[in-house]
Amino acid sequence: MDEKPLVSIALCTYNGERFLKEQLDSIVNQSYSNIELIAVDDCSSDSTLKILRDYAEKYPFIKVFSNTENLGYIRNFEKAMRLCNGPLIALSDQDDIWSSDKIEKQVQSIGNNMLIYHDSEFIDQQGKSLNKYMSDVMNLYRGDEPEVFLFFNCISGHSVLLKKELLDKMLPFPDAYFHDWWMGYVATNAGSIDYISEALVKYRQHENADTNILKRDLKKRKKAGIKSSELYKRKVQWLKSCAEYPFNKNTKLIKKIYEEIIKNDSTYISAGLAKLIYLNRSLLFKINKKSNYSKLNFILKEIWGGKIRKLFSL
Repeated sequence: MDEKPLVSIALCTYNGERFLKEQLDSIVNQSYSNIELIAVDDCSSDSTLKILRDYAEKYPFIKVFSNTENLGYIRNFEKAMRLCNGPLIALSDQDDIWSSDKIEKQVQSIGNNMLIYHDSEFIDQQGKSLNKYMSDVMNLYRGDEPEVFLFFNCISGHSVLLKKELLDKMLPFPDAYFHDWWMGYVATNAGSIDYISEALVKYRQHENADTNILKRDLKKRKKAGIKSSELYKRKVQWLKSCAEYPFNKNTKLIKKIYEEIIKNDSTYISAGLAKLIYLNRSLLFKINKKSNYSKLNFILKEIWGGKIRKLFSL
């Protein structure tokens, strides 16, 4: 790899005029100079596209693309990543604030890893620190064990720097769950991942957004009825995507977990799945930062997964 390889930053926007300038300022002022910014707007109805074009006129390394139809968050990131030219790709949301040395530190630290990410500081909508970090919520993981991502995720897209060669094994993103979760799973199958313990992004939390990590557990607890069963359905689809991934380095445990999930259709409860998770808890709970009681509660809930599926006739 060259001493200063080109880093492509994939930025996806949609009606982001409120915070976009602050994010763009933090990108164009990066200490690492060899960058290109690939900005793909997903049919915004506000001034987002104008802001992007104004910045592109001032900074030639910014390339702006505008979709003719709304692709949605995940498919838009797919498109942006495919448009990237550099051997290294970073992902950017439209409303965060990057440290000026974020890209430089990640390029210096990626080494032989397929992906590197970092800690992040949570801020509110006004940009005020919430005095909490991603590492306070979950354990950050480094290594090459894809199984740790089966039930939990510690990687946020805004923190990712990955090698472009991963795209052939990563895209298209599966429909289940979040694209950054899939990145962790794929990267640990292809090689290893690492993280920087320093918070290099101020990660904005929106009150009602699904990406509000601090409130995600609460939002899930409030989901009831068919919505609870929908969460279960998504989990099944996620595990199916993992089990059927063609580049798995070790499929045995992953396939066994998925097979136990499928048995719910006939057995009503999934005690076998709970047992499987318990026996492999040291591997499967590496990201989970909660107490042993909470981890046990998670396992016990798996016993009733089939019951939820039956009750609401998915």
